[in-house]
Amino acid sequence: MVSDYLKQNTAEFHDAAEKLLSADKIFKKTFTLEDYKKIINTNYLMLLHSEEKIFRMLSENFSEKLYLNKRIKLPLIEKDLVSLALESQMATRNLEFANEYEALGAMYVIEGSTLGGNVIAKQLSKTKGFDEVTFNFFGCYQESTGPMWKNFKEVLDAEVAEENYEEALSGAKKLYMFLLNVN
Repeated sequence: MVSDYLKQNTAEFHDAAEKLLSADKIFKKTFTLEDYKKIINTNYLMLLHSEEKIFRMLSENFSEKLYLNKRIKLPLIEKDLVSLALESQMATRNLEFANEYEALGAMYVIEGSTLGGNVIAKQLSKTKGFDEVTFNFFGCYQESTGPMWKNFKEVLDAEVAEENYEEALSGAKKLYMFLLNVN
């Protein structure tokens, strides 16, 4: 299963991203509004530079099976930027995906951040200082978070043959490297 392959082979990147974004502080209830602004800005820059490119690389087959129209997150995180008084930016970095499999690997990173984001939103909504925060990006799927992740993994596992695992991994690594070096 390509989803297992990606999880195993990107674990160090995932851990580095959590460390960079001070995720450990979320459950200790020491995460601040400034920490949240950093995590939103970092995810915003990731989406700004990748979402449209990923979606453009995917065939009609994936568009339908993955319900891409329901997975658009850039407008949601832009609402978070406004509510946090952060500035929107122009895409300034070159981030390209060579093919559909790289795009799917990059999408794995984004969808994984959405899955984790749902947990983050729930935890922070119980944390002092986050009463007024709207979680547009991290709460994007609401009660459908589990089914949307399950759909993504099922389609990925059914459609990506073993000979394309390395290409998917390449896309995931590209996006993780971008995320880790964006600030």
